[in-house]
Amino acid sequence: MEKVIFHIDVNSAFLSWEAVYRLKEQGGTVDLREIPCAVGGDKSKRRGIILAKSISAKAYGVKTGEPLTDALKKCPGLTVIPAHHGMYKEYSKKFIELLREYTPDVEQYSIDEAFMDMSGMEKLTGDPCAFVHKLKNRISRELGFTVNIGISSNKYLAKMASDFEKPDRVHTLFPSEIPEKMWCLPVSEMLFVGKSTEKELRKLGIYTIGDLAKTDVEILKHHLKKHGEAIWKFANGQDSSLVESVPEGNKGYGNSTTIAFDVTDEDTAKMVLLSLCETVASRLRKDGQRAEVVSVAIKNFELKTVSHQQVMPAPTNITGEIYHTVCRLFDELWDESPIRLLGVYTSKVSREEKGRQMSLFDHTDYEKMEKLDHAVDEIRKKFGSDAIMRASFLDNRKVKNMAGGHPQTKPEQKKEENKNQQNKNWEELC
Repeated sequence: MEKVIFHIDVNSAFLSWEAVYRLKEQGGTVDLREIPCAVGGDKSKRRGIILAKSISAKAYGVKTGEPLTDALKKCPGLTVIPAHHGMYKEYSKKFIELLREYTPDVEQYSIDEAFMDMSGMEKLTGDPCAFVHKLKNRISRELGFTVNIGISSNKYLAKMASDFEKPDRVHTLFPSEIPEKMWCLPVSEMLFVGKSTEKELRKLGIYTIGDLAKTDVEILKHHLKKHGEAIWKFANGQDSSLVESVPEGNKGYGNSTTIAFDVTDEDTAKMVLLSLCETVASRLRKDGQRAEVVSVAIKNFELKTVSHQQVMPAPTNITGEIYHTVCRLFDELWDESPIRLLGVYTSKVSREEKGRQMSLFDHTDYEKMEKLDHAVDEIRKKFGSDAIMRASFLDNRKVKNMAGGHPQTKPEQKKEENKNQQNKNWEELC
């Protein structure tokens, strides 16, 4: 029996959720989706990028992921609102819960995307192509936002189908429809074909997905290795991956921050790196993980990114040990160009605790460092991330403690928010 896979994608998720909240909870009269509007950062800081935009903003050329300053040049009258990630998680949770009413086989692909395996559900839901319209309309009616839904016999084709014309649409892309609907598209429209891969394919005379599908796979493997074979299979509609209802564990932990000023001195750069190491290491410890590989990324004022990595002597989640390695990698990597972004990443993570090899030249008390990190984690868990910090961050106006990621709500703010949420029946909203 042929599989039936849905891919559901929320249209302009962050903007839609902001609009719904303001209309339903705050009694607003303006729908943000109907004006030139975008969810982004602070206009006064360079870290602001466009996270979501309305259709009318798109008409001005505003693009998701571009700097806020560029978007404002294209659309001076653009309404920009800050992101509220906590609220987005609540809407996402409600979205996924609704999908799971129809099948237990729901895979949350991202905060605003999910796959559903609807194979064999015809006796309960009827014809899939008819049911999917009912699902789309129910989401719009009950949750207040629209979605695109793609239908196919595998995940890749369903995902490709949902990216066709938007918003609030349903599209099919079954294997028999591939030549008509997919092969005519530019190869850049394919998932997992980035700019560098597209450039290599163009050198081979491959411009459309159809060109790629008809190319000898051995030629692709010669030029693009395993990735060439993978995208050839996708171009021909082949995908054997399953809808995973249980999320796979993290393969790596990382954090980065775009700095609001050009960093030109080593001390400031290493303060930023220390702040990032604090967040990365704490997340590793929270999940009971240890990392075997640590890497650093630097993006300079010309937006050129370089990175460097090192295998650790033993898997670790100790902040000080990770930071020491990060500093050494930074010293080897930095060419003294002004820095715009710094990132700290870890990989090859596992829960297995491997013993450390003894060294005559290493007198570090790792057990003591682990106990110290654990104590700090407990204090921050109870009182907030700023309840305890390194002295170097106390009066530092440029670099903040626990940098990168999304800002966390402080305990006293959380209590006040909970009180307001109760008064507004927040649970019913989300």
